[in-house]
Amino acid sequence: MSGQTEQRAAPLSRIDQSEEPVPPDAGPDAAADGQVEPTGDQITDSPTGAIDAGEGFGAESAEAARPRPTPRVPEQARPTERIPAARDVVGTTSGSALTDRYRLLQRVGSDLSAGAEFWRAEDTVLRRPVAITVLRRLPADDRSDDPEGAARAGEMVVRALRSGCFEHVGSARLLDVLAPGSHGLPGDVLGAAVAEWVPGRNLAEVVAEGPVRALRAARILEPLTAAAMEAHQQGLVLGCDHPQRVRITPDGRAQLAFLLPRPSVTAADDVRGLGAVLYTMLTRRWPLSVADAVRAELVSADRTPSGALRSAAALRPGVPLELDTLCTGALGQSEGLGRVHTAAAVHRLLTEVLAEDDESALFPPVHDGAPAEPDDVWQDEDRVVDTRRDPVRRRNLTIGLSVLAVCVLIVLGYVGVQVGSLFGAGGGPAPIVVGAPPVSGQAPAAAVAPNPAPAVQAPVSNVAVGVFDPTGDGDNSDDISAVVDGDPSTSWKTQQYLQPFPALKPGVGVMASFVSAEQLSQLKIDSPSAGTVIEVRSAPTANAEFADTVPVTTVTLQQGETVVGLADSQPTQHLLLWITKLAGGGTSNVSQLDEVSFDRAVQ
Repeated sequence: MSGQTEQRAAPLSRIDQSEEPVPPDAGPDAAADGQVEPTGDQITDSPTGAIDAGEGFGAESAEAARPRPTPRVPEQARPTERIPAARDVVGTTSGSALTDRYRLLQRVGSDLSAGAEFWRAEDTVLRRPVAITVLRRLPADDRSDDPEGAARAGEMVVRALRSGCFEHVGSARLLDVLAPGSHGLPGDVLGAAVAEWVPGRNLAEVVAEGPVRALRAARILEPLTAAAMEAHQQGLVLGCDHPQRVRITPDGRAQLAFLLPRPSVTAADDVRGLGAVLYTMLTRRWPLSVADAVRAELVSADRTPSGALRSAAALRPGVPLELDTLCTGALGQSEGLGRVHTAAAVHRLLTEVLAEDDESALFPPVHDGAPAEPDDVWQDEDRVVDTRRDPVRRRNLTIGLSVLAVCVLIVLGYVGVQVGSLFGAGGGPAPIVVGAPPVSGQAPAAAVAPNPAPAVQAPVSNVAVGVFDPTGDGDNSDDISAVVDGDPSTSWKTQQYLQPFPALKPGVGVMASFVSAEQLSQLKIDSPSAGTVIEVRSAPTANAEFADTVPVTTVTLQQGETVVGLADSQPTQHLLLWITKLAGGGTSNVSQLDEVSFDRAVQ
C-alpha cells in the first residue's frame, strides 16, 4: 500500500511544479487531453496490482488499497507544450553537470544585468572546489536585437578569453572557459567561466555582525584595489561593482571570486565598485544598485532628500577623514578636486593610510565606532581606562622629567665650554696671510698652489629619454623625445592636474639614459614653467623603482634656461629628473620642458 500511495502522489507533484516532463509511460495523449488519468491508470486501474497490494494485509489493508478516483486537472492549469521545453532547458540546478566535468553544488548569487548566476561547484576530475559563473539564456524578446542574449554571452566569453593570462592575488585565477555551444552544456546555458574557489565569506556575511574596523577594512580592500589597478593597466576590467562577485578570505583579503563581467563594465565602474565595497564594510549598506543589495541580503544605502548619498562619516562617526573622502570620491559623489578617477589613485591613497597607521602602531587607535577584534593589540579597555589621576604614574612621570632636565643642563654646559674654547684667546700660531711679508724670525710660508684651469665642457650625445611615472600611465609619453631633439620649439609637458602634487600622485619625471656611465659637470633645462621644482636623482637602471634612486640635488626652474651644477656628483648612466612641484596653481597645475642638455667634464 505504501508503494501505491507514493506512486499516486508523484504525478500530482509533477503537475503542480510544471517543470518535470510527463512520465514516458503515461501515453502520448497525456499532455493533449489535459488529464492525469493515464498515470492514474498505471497506478489504480490494474486489477492485478490491486490484488497484489491487498494480499497478506487483511480486510483493512484491502480496503485501503482499493482504487480511488484520480483528480482531474482543470483545463486552464494543465501542463501543456511547456513540459517538453522544460526538459530541454533544465540543467542549472543543484547537482547538475556541465560538460561532464563540473557539478553544480550551490548557487551563491546572481547578476541579472549580466544574465549570470554564481555557483559553487566541484571539478569532478581534479576533485577540487571551483567557482563557476553561468550565463543563462534570456527569455525570448522579439523587440530586442539580441532576443536571447547570445550576442551578449559571446562578447563576455571573448572578454574572458582575453583575460586568461591575468593573475593577481586580488582576483581568482581563471581555470576554464566554456564557450557557447560547448559539448555538454544544457540548453539554457550560453557559456560559463570556471575560476578557483575563494574560501571565506561573502560581503553580507562579513558585515552581518556589525561594521568592520575602518583600518581593517582598508587592509581588506587593498589587494582588490591592486588587482583592479594592474588589470586596468593591461586594458582589462574586473566587474567588482556587484556585491556578490567579491569574497573575503579567512586571512582578510578581498578577492574577485566570480568572473565574466557584463559587456558594458568600464574601468570607472570598477572604481565605483571599490568605493562601494569599502563603504559597505564601514556602514553595512550597499551604495550602488538597490536590486543588487536586495539579492545580496544587504541594506541599501541611505540618501538625502535631494538624492545624494550620505557619507560614511555621517552614518558612523569616527571613520577617518581619509577613508570617508576616498569613499565619496570613488563613488562619484564629489565634484571637481575630490573625485577619484582611477584604481591606481584608490590604491595609492589606501597604501598611504595603511603606512601612516603602521607608523603610529605604538599608540592606541582612535575609536571609530566598531568593537576591537580579538587579535587586536589595543583592546577597547586600553582606550577607556583613564590613568591621569594615578599617583604612581604621576610620580614616575615627575622622576623622568627631572632626569631629562639634568641631562639637558649637562649637554648645554658641555656645549658652552667647547664654544668658549673655540673663540677664546689662544697661543696658537699666527694666521697665514697670502701676499703679506713673512714675520721676522719665521720661515716664509709655502706658496699657495694656483687653482687648476677650469675643465672643458663637452655635451653628452645619444641620450635616450622616457617618462618615469610609477603610479600612472605616463604623461604625454609620445612627446618625451622633444626634450633632447635640439629644437627649442618642440617641447614636452605634463598632464594638467586639478590639484598640486602630491594630492593624486607623488610626482612625475624624465629618465635620461646614456650609452655608458658619464661624469656629468652640469645640466641645462630650458623651460617656460618658472617655479617648477625638480629633484635630480641617480638611478641604477632605466626601469628602477623610485626607492632605488639616489638624490643628487634639487633645483627650482627659472623662466628660460636654468643651469644645474653636477661637478660633485658620481658617474652615472641613468639620471632621473623628478618633478615634485608643478608650475601654475589652483586647478591648473602643469609644467613644460622645451630642451634638456647634459655636459661632461673634459680635462
